[in-house]
Amino acid sequence: MKEGEEAEIDRLPMDLLAHIFVFITCFKDLAQTSSVCKKWREGVKQSMGRREKLSFAGWKMDDESTCRLVRYAYGLKELDISKSRWGCQITDNGLYQLSTAKCIVNLSSISLWGMTGITDKGVVQLISRANSLQHLNIGGTFITDESVFAIAASCPHLKSVVLWGCRHVTENGLVVLVNKCPKLMTINVWGMRVPFDFFLTLLTIRPALQIVPQSILNMETIPLLPVF
Repeated sequence: MKEGEEAEIDRLPMDLLAHIFVFITCFKDLAQTSSVCKKWREGVKQSMGRREKLSFAGWKMDDESTCRLVRYAYGLKELDISKSRWGCQITDNGLYQLSTAKCIVNLSSISLWGMTGITDKGVVQLISRANSLQHLNIGGTFITDESVFAIAASCPHLKSVVLWGCRHVTENGLVVLVNKCPKLMTINVWGMRVPFDFFLTLLTIRPALQIVPQSILNMETIPLLPVF
């Protein structure tokens, strides 16, 4: 290339440049790509709008950095901000900011697995706008029935929910959830502080409901009449 001549990649139309950047999955690489020049920064921004899946699991992210990327991803369908060893450190403030993103109303899947820094306040704010949600993983958090009531009221299309280890959710929350989510097919209740025989009550409400783990239902037959 001669001095002053435009590089071949700089001749690419913005649409094609954005398509190429979609294949960059490392957020660190995206940040470096965005800093190359104004055109590439715009290309990265447009590439985020084309993504249907976004996972921050395993990445050290905070409220601001996570929300900034999600706002660009207006076509998003699946959002995973699960916490791992070095994962997201999202707070209620972050969930509040996420709730204002355009993509939230169209999300079909959200994972907040292990996000111990969030409470009902943030969850309710986010879930109240996620009206297209079909799959929700909120296991390993400290939510209570307040969040479950919000899920039941806002997510009529919900098909599966993970409440693994949600020990502050009670029988009341589960009954409302199963009653108000007509499409619910699977619920993970491992580690919850709910009486073992209560899950039979859920099955009387929704016989086809799959309760995970299935071993929780492996019990001896309960007699219909008292035994003397």
